[in-house]
Amino acid sequence: MSPTAPRYLISGGTLPDGTTSDVLIEDALLAAVGPEARSRAEAGDGPLETVDASGRIVLPGLVDLHTHLREPGREDAETVETGTRAAAMGGFTSVHAMANSTPVADSAGVVEQVWQLGREAGWCDVHPVGAVTVGLAGARLAELGAMASSRAEVRVFSDDGMCVADPVLMRRALEYVKAFDGVVAQHAQEPRLTEGAQMNEGELSSVLGLSGWPAVAEEAIIARDVLLAQHVGSRLHVCHVSTAGSVEIIRWAKERGIDVTAEATPHHLLLTEESVRSYDPVFKVNPPLRREADVMALREGLADGTIDTIGTDHAPHTAETKECEWTVAAMGMTGLETALPVVQHALVDTGLMDWAGVSRILSSTPARIARLTDQGRISAAGVFETGAPANVTVYDPHVTRTVDPATHATRSRNSPYRGMELPGQVTDVFNHGHPVVRDRALATPRTH
Repeated sequence: MSPTAPRYLISGGTLPDGTTSDVLIEDALLAAVGPEARSRAEAGDGPLETVDASGRIVLPGLVDLHTHLREPGREDAETVETGTRAAAMGGFTSVHAMANSTPVADSAGVVEQVWQLGREAGWCDVHPVGAVTVGLAGARLAELGAMASSRAEVRVFSDDGMCVADPVLMRRALEYVKAFDGVVAQHAQEPRLTEGAQMNEGELSSVLGLSGWPAVAEEAIIARDVLLAQHVGSRLHVCHVSTAGSVEIIRWAKERGIDVTAEATPHHLLLTEESVRSYDPVFKVNPPLRREADVMALREGLADGTIDTIGTDHAPHTAETKECEWTVAAMGMTGLETALPVVQHALVDTGLMDWAGVSRILSSTPARIARLTDQGRISAAGVFETGAPANVTVYDPHVTRTVDPATHATRSRNSPYRGMELPGQVTDVFNHGHPVVRDRALATPRTH
């Protein structure tokens, strides 16, 4: 190790397994965890900085499988730079950038551009998601193999924002990605059942006079695709699950050994269709906010492992496209900077999940799904793996903050939690051993 390379001792934090411990970062690696961390730190050479983590939770860096960074093409709403700043402030050390940019990330050239922009920004790792079909048009497969073999090494493919509705095309995609251990992440929405849909279908949609979005439109696609995945022996990931019926279908599939994983969003864990009574477009999202019973089913599904991970579905929009009449407003919400507080509020503070569970759904499991080898290196019991890359998030669960989107690092302000009190705050984040967040503020980006 270079004698001038900074070393960091995270002191007295609570690890996901509930133990209080020190963590030593040297040479961008988790050099020691436990009693030997302090003695090794004191005996070592070079500058040593101490992070007081007393009363705080020390987590493996968070991994998001579902982020919209908008660049290239919609830099007025978000850029890779601003989006990854938001990710770092939210505790994420790795994000997957969805393909619905302009141009669409359906070729090796575009995914390499996004990957390079992430490296230049330096706030967290950026892994581009490749489109399943050319232009997200659902007509023919995109260059899946070329994207997989590019410098970006794409392993997750999705037409998110659009459903791969053609069953033959979906089958071919599932077959294709097997060659490089990829996964198809499906936006489950039967298009003919949701034409013109504006909110969850039910009594409230009739009262409000808004076109309904039936739960079966999601559930029918999931049922079809888990059977396709079983038929071809491939991996399927289901994006932003939102209904109780979807949870049951995924549970059924897993019981039969089908290789399916699924995510839920923070907003579907906390908000319900009742928010739409305000006609405030900040609550317009795809899939729509559902019933309280669906929220409870999603929480229980995460607690029992049916739902594998949290995907933020961070979807920044400009004021012009969001702060307008409901029926023409864009769908989507920001979520990177509020994800961990929402998870604490909905799962930890309710007793459904401990911090080992949080590290599972927000770090180790999404890293495994995406086949990342340098993220989420922690055991099921919540024990850090020494020698692993030092991607670490320190989180204070004891503070309470009122959400103010004007203070967020993201370029857009369409947070559905404006004015809401949420627990917790990220205080420090290390990306490959480099401090990108220190003392609740952005520090410096990592250089490559």
